[in-house]
Amino acid sequence: MVYCKYLHYLNLIRALCLLIFISCSNSEPPKIENPRLIEEFKDFDHSLNRTLNLKNREPNALKGSEIVENIVELNLEEREAYIFKQVIQGNIPDFLRALVRVSSRILTAEGYIYVTYYALPDYLALGSDDDYFLCPLTPLIAQKIAIELDCFLPTKRMVDQIWKTAKVKMDPQPIPPSNEMTTVAIFQQHNSKVWSQRKTFLGVSNLGNLVSGHKKDVVISNLIYKNPDKKPVVIYGWHHKNGKIIQPLYAGHHENYVDYSHGIRLIQNKIYVDDVEMLAPEVLKSKKLKGLLSDEGILLNPFYPN
Repeated sequence: MVYCKYLHYLNLIRALCLLIFISCSNSEPPKIENPRLIEEFKDFDHSLNRTLNLKNREPNALKGSEIVENIVELNLEEREAYIFKQVIQGNIPDFLRALVRVSSRILTAEGYIYVTYYALPDYLALGSDDDYFLCPLTPLIAQKIAIELDCFLPTKRMVDQIWKTAKVKMDPQPIPPSNEMTTVAIFQQHNSKVWSQRKTFLGVSNLGNLVSGHKKDVVISNLIYKNPDKKPVVIYGWHHKNGKIIQPLYAGHHENYVDYSHGIRLIQNKIYVDDVEMLAPEVLKSKKLKGLLSDEGILLNPFYPN
C-alpha cells in the first residue's frame, strides 16, 4: 500500500514537471532540433482507448473483392466518396480496429522525454479479415477520414518509428511504372501481391500485429504548404528489410494524385508525452517537444486542406 502511494505521488510529480517544462516560455528551449532517437521503449500504464472510434462491421457488409468490383469503373471523385462511406459505415476488417502502441524517446538538455502513440496495425483497408482491400487514397479524403475518426496522418519520423517497431517487416513489391498505376486494377494487383507475402507470416505474426514495408506512406509535412501555388501529396517510406527506403520525402505529385503504392496509416490524436496525455498537434507545434514526432522542425499545419 505504501509503495503504491509512493508511485502515485511520483507520477504526479513527474507530470507536473513536464507541464512546467512545456509552459516555461522565458527559458531557452533545449536543443532538440537534431534529437538522438533511442530505440528502447519505456512502459507506462495508459488508460487511453486503443481502438478506432468506429461502428461495428455489419455481418452482410461487402468484402474487399466485392468493393473492388464496385469501384473499378468509378472516377476518382466517385471512388473516394464510395470508400469514405464504406469506412464511416464500419466496413473495415476487425483486425484493424485494435490500435498498436508505438513508443520512442529523445534526449534533450533536461534528459529523456518519452512519447507513446497508437497506430493502425496495417494501412487502411475495406472488407473482412479474410478478404480485404488495402485502398490507396488521395490525402484529401484520407484527411477527411482521419478527422472523422479522431486521428491524424504520420510524419516522416513517425513512419520510421513505426517501421522500427513493426513485428512484421515486409519486402516492398514495386510494379513497373506505367499510366495504369493509378487504376483500381493495378491497386488490386498490388493488393494481391501484398496478401500473398503477408500470408507467409501467419501463425507467427497474425493479423493485428504491426506491419510495415509494403507501402509508401502519405505523410504530413511542412512541404504541404511550402508553395501556396502548389497543393501536393507528400509521400515517404517503403522500407526494405535493411532499413533503406525506396521513397525519400517527396512532394512532386498533386494532391489529387494516388497510385497503387500509397498507404494510409491513421494515428490516434491522443498521445502520451511521458505520463501526460496530449494532442498530437500540440506536440508538433511545440518548440520543445516537436522532435518527438518530427524531424522537419515545427509543423504549424499538421494536416492537409479539408
